[in-house]
Amino acid sequence: MEPNIATVPVPDSRLEELARIVNPEKIIPTTIEFVDIAGLVKGASKGEGLGNKFLSHIREVDAVVHVVRCFRDENVSHVYPDIEPVRDVDIVNLELVLADLDSIEKRIDKTHRMAKSGDKKYITEYELLVMVKEELVKGIPVRNMELTAEERIIIDELFLLSGKPVIYAANVDETDLGKDMEDPAAVRELRQYASKEKSEVVVVSAKIEEEIIQLDPGERELFMTGLGIPMSGMDRLIKACYKLLGLISFLTIKLPEVRAWTVREGTRAPEAAGKIHTDFQKGFICVEVIDYDILINIGSYNTAKEKGLVRREGKDYIMKDGDVALFKFSV
Repeated sequence: MEPNIATVPVPDSRLEELARIVNPEKIIPTTIEFVDIAGLVKGASKGEGLGNKFLSHIREVDAVVHVVRCFRDENVSHVYPDIEPVRDVDIVNLELVLADLDSIEKRIDKTHRMAKSGDKKYITEYELLVMVKEELVKGIPVRNMELTAEERIIIDELFLLSGKPVIYAANVDETDLGKDMEDPAAVRELRQYASKEKSEVVVVSAKIEEEIIQLDPGERELFMTGLGIPMSGMDRLIKACYKLLGLISFLTIKLPEVRAWTVREGTRAPEAAGKIHTDFQKGFICVEVIDYDILINIGSYNTAKEKGLVRREGKDYIMKDGDVALFKFSV
């Protein structure tokens, strides 16, 4: 009944390279949190199964990874006797749309009463909600609606389920996984469906992932190489999530640790400093920053600083992926 929550380290080879330069006591990767929610069944929006409870869990996440069955195995049960990934996706998407339709109708009633005062804000919101409702009735998820930036801001405040960005994880048989293998028919159908809404499909094999996670790092690499898989499904899924959510990582090398931190693209230096400690943001003075690749080529932070390659940036500086940063602050 309750979701399983896992905090997963984000793979970043840059941390190991930085560790060779500064010899820290600890290497701390940044993390991403996955919330594993039980599958939805047809009628979930009306309370079928444990639908309403599961739907509330979805409302709290930033993005949805929809695991879609794309393999045949009589020993693994499925709600339906045949394997049709697009049908399964449609069922879940429709339940999210129906739940949103219920939320929108309640909001429309409330906003309509407020709009009678003549307040332009509520009139605009009411007209937008009516338009969104009309699209939901057609079965169109909020994420696929053509909305302006201003309209998106209003709708995002409602935390609608079908407005969440989506990645489809195609769960395939282990024999169908490998860099030189052609996608099975079920995956091709899922890709065609996803391309219409500009969503990404990540092909994984849950069975292989289960085997990978039980191996030590050295064995893991040999195992994946033998299968023709350069990266585990989990790592590829994490990278896809970062891309979908517009996330980047900056790095710090202040001893005793080398560490990665996650921020959204466009984050300014003071807000990034706040990720480390609120005092860093409140008393922000500047950030000393150098690009990761430049630092690795030089091989020493002090040498890079002597050569004038470490820049001093102010509060308007926008952090970039791979920035190696040292924040200066006063309390």
